Amino acid sequence: MHFDLLVAEIGSTTTTVSAFRGIYGQQPEFGGQGMAPTTVLQGDVTQGLMAALEHLRGQLGEDITYDSMFASSSAAGGLKMTVHGLVYDMTVKAAREAALGAGAVLRYVTSGIMDEDDLSRILEIRPNIILLAGGVDYGEKTTVIANARSLSQLDIDAPVIYAGNVAAGETVRSILESAGKKVVCVENVYPRIDDLNIEPTRRAIQKVFEEHIVVAPGMERIRAMVDGRIIPTPGAVMNAALLLYEQMGDLMVVDVGGATTDVHSVTSGSEEISELLTSPEPLAKRTVEGDLGIFVNAPNVVSLIGEDTLRAELGVDPAVLIKRRSVIPADETERRFVERLAEEAVTVAVSRHAGKMKYLYGPTGRVTVAEGKDLTKVRWIIGTGGALTRLPGAKRILEGIPSDRRGKELYPKDARVLVDSDYIMAAAGTLGLRFPDAATKLMLSSLGWGATGNEESPHRDLHRTHHAKCKGSGGPVLEV
Repeated sequence: MHFDLLVAEIGSTTTTVSAFRGIYGQQPEFGGQGMAPTTVLQGDVTQGLMAALEHLRGQLGEDITYDSMFASSSAAGGLKMTVHGLVYDMTVKAAREAALGAGAVLRYVTSGIMDEDDLSRILEIRPNIILLAGGVDYGEKTTVIANARSLSQLDIDAPVIYAGNVAAGETVRSILESAGKKVVCVENVYPRIDDLNIEPTRRAIQKVFEEHIVVAPGMERIRAMVDGRIIPTPGAVMNAALLLYEQMGDLMVVDVGGATTDVHSVTSGSEEISELLTSPEPLAKRTVEGDLGIFVNAPNVVSLIGEDTLRAELGVDPAVLIKRRSVIPADETERRFVERLAEEAVTVAVSRHAGKMKYLYGPTGRVTVAEGKDLTKVRWIIGTGGALTRLPGAKRILEGIPSDRRGKELYPKDARVLVDSDYIMAAAGTLGLRFPDAATKLMLSSLGWGATGNEESPHRDLHRTHHAKCKGSGGPVLEV
């Protein structure tokens, strides 16, 4: 059987290969999917990829051929980044949002001038990419220049993305390049007060990742097999969410995996709440909860629920279930166990993602403010991830996301739940970098969109091309 395209998703616990045909026409089709355990610990992730391809062949009952292969990866810890800015609630927050939206795992964040302890920590982490920001355009630049000098002294090969004060760009580039560092300059993530500009940085991070980063043993062999792009898997899910936003309007995607639970929201929130925000929030926001995976981090989720509570609910010692857990539940008891872990992971992850109302008291009395992401205008809650989409109770879990409760005022108020039944959002997000229309149609089909009488939302042009370079330099220009 022949396919136009295969998309491999090399996750922390599972490797998935999704097959598509009709990509170049009006009716793209999902042709099947193969899955196998990821083989990082075996020293070569290609073993898991080959096993997933073999599983796909078995599912189809015949051999397969294909024209192209794309891939995403979060194996071996994914894309490690450190972020360094000026003021935490301003440029640091903007840079952090850009890094998370691109699919990075943030290992260290600093504000202000870095000291020796900060530099030692960066060396210990050995990030794949360093993001340097600081200062509004034509504002304070002493801090970002000092940090550039400190980073130039580190014995580390990580590329540096500069997304700070444009007036300091030439100096920063010169300092870092003179030390042999690769530098990529993009538009300032925080060009003016209360103005987040994270999309150029997000795209730059993904581009640097696919061009320079090998994140797991054997990935260089997969790169030889792939003639398309390789991006971080969480970044692929964010790309998918942005594509669906253009069609569906305000939405939230909950991605429950073996190692993490990620929440992506694409919504501008309500005008009423935006006037109360203490600091701006991006249109597209991702939070990653590294303690909420339901395979690798199952013990963490069990501790959140409580062993006694789980024992009463399941009638089995949870320690026994943790010990014998597998990527795919083997029986009804294990399925109920995994479903309960997924429910807890969703509840906690959404609570950490959603903003909150706060009441401050001063000389004039009580003042109401809002902090964090306003989800009140979210119309659609979408469930994805191998752990969630294969559970029969996935829709029930997502419908249980609380709203209109005390402390939950910024949760979705009137949202419907859809499940990525084909488990293709990450694959479609990768596919959508080159074939956005086909990717959108495939996702809508997986969500059952055409069968629910949904109306289209006005198209939003989120995928503009940006050109940025360090001011006054002949340095590298990145198109993102």
